[in-house]
Amino acid sequence: MNPLQWLNKRRHDSLTQEQRQRCEQLPNSQALDGTELKDTRLVVVDLETSGLNVHRDLILSVGAVVIEDQCVDLGSQYECTLYRENHQVTESILIHGIAPSAIAQGVDAADALLDFMTFSGECVFVAFHAAFDQRMLLRGLRLDLGYKLRHKFLDVAEIAPMLYPEANLPKGSLDEWQAYFGLLNSQRHNAAADALATAEIMLILLSRARTSGIRTLGELNGKLRHWRRLRQARIGSI
Repeated sequence: MNPLQWLNKRRHDSLTQEQRQRCEQLPNSQALDGTELKDTRLVVVDLETSGLNVHRDLILSVGAVVIEDQCVDLGSQYECTLYRENHQVTESILIHGIAPSAIAQGVDAADALLDFMTFSGECVFVAFHAAFDQRMLLRGLRLDLGYKLRHKFLDVAEIAPMLYPEANLPKGSLDEWQAYFGLLNSQRHNAAADALATAEIMLILLSRARTSGIRTLGELNGKLRHWRRLRQARIGSI
């Protein structure tokens, strides 16, 4: 058994019987295949964390909204602050604003992540700068549940400049894309508010994808791979 398998087993064995049963019943992931975008359950997620180190820091808060039938389902949202024992206040509190008292009263991390994955269901995750959220969620699920994340992620920070090159925002921030599309977000760095803001941008991108002839998850993923190769080639030629 390799070290990661051993660690996952140890974490899984530390769960209650109910938590282990819930973990075993978590839904499958949605492949980036021929499923049409309009038929795909997209869960837009934003994580607030204790810092930016994906090898050391922990998830403090999860916010998520669902896009189904090409609409944001405002009745289907997830928001939770996680309990972290002996949580140490760092400079990151200036960004996420989550008080130590909120962490102390938070939901058990294993239960919170089980609730979140159950809420998410068989979906594709969407995030802004998705690589960070993906790695943090991968690590959090492994540490707190002994569970391996297999869900795919789509990155709004990549899809937006690919579909809207005229915006001239190749490395645009969430704030810059909101401003470009005329959207407002009065609670930046609140997980739920940032997830909703990202979802609003994603709806615009899905509309542009349709008019560009992109109909399926596989077609969108293929376009992204091609766009990345072109971008790397341009960067390499400079």
